[in-house]
Amino acid sequence: MAKTKKANKRQLDPQDVDAVRDEVGLDFPRAWVEFPDPADEEQVFRCDLTWLTSRWTCIFGQGCQGIEAGRASDGCCTLGAHFSDDDDEKRVALHAERLTPETWQFHGLEWAEVNDEGERQTRRHEGACVFLNRPGFPGGAGCALHTLALREGREPLETKPDVCWQLPIRRTYEWIDRPDDSRVLQVSISEYDRRGWGPGGHDLHWWCTGATSAHGAGEPVYLSYRAELTELMGPAGYAALAELCEQRLAGLLPMAPHPADPIS
Repeated sequence: MAKTKKANKRQLDPQDVDAVRDEVGLDFPRAWVEFPDPADEEQVFRCDLTWLTSRWTCIFGQGCQGIEAGRASDGCCTLGAHFSDDDDEKRVALHAERLTPETWQFHGLEWAEVNDEGERQTRRHEGACVFLNRPGFPGGAGCALHTLALREGREPLETKPDVCWQLPIRRTYEWIDRPDDSRVLQVSISEYDRRGWGPGGHDLHWWCTGATSAHGAGEPVYLSYRAELTELMGPAGYAALAELCEQRLAGLLPMAPHPADPIS
């Protein structure tokens, strides 16, 4: 809380003021649903239907204000990407080797580094991730790994670091001890809002999930992020989620009635 107050009191320049006005508050009523994982009896999903049925869309290059003031063209790539594990980095390495000077502006540079916390991440070069092609690059602005996937008819989740393709979906785990001495792993699927970045998230210049300018897409998140959610939840888990989202959008699931209640 102290960090939030400190961030809110910092001196804002005109760009910051516009960014803050574009965002709604972090706390508002949400509709959550919990259901068993059809593929794993020891696991349950807890999903934020408010977020998953929202009309958010990525507006990179189309009004995105960026997470650092004055660097709108970076989007959320200013800080570089932390690798989730060795496999994540190895997968990125395989695709980085296939990039060329025509598809990657900084081709030939070292692309991984160890940050101040001793964690491996993509290297920051000239103020942003080294894989980020800057505006004016003949091969096109934006993530070179993302563009590679699209050109090959792949899903970007196949070529990009885990944290990059998962954003702005947040998956967390928590073991739940039940009164009958059983345990279940609760997997939460929710919005990666400012708090998802940790205390420093309150200091970001702008963040898209709560920004009105990033909402209004034709498809709700559970459809536009079908591939990512399927990867995070498994095909059966995603199918169950999609059905619940459809029920909510159809007005059939404003609440979750107890299954033992009589049907009216």
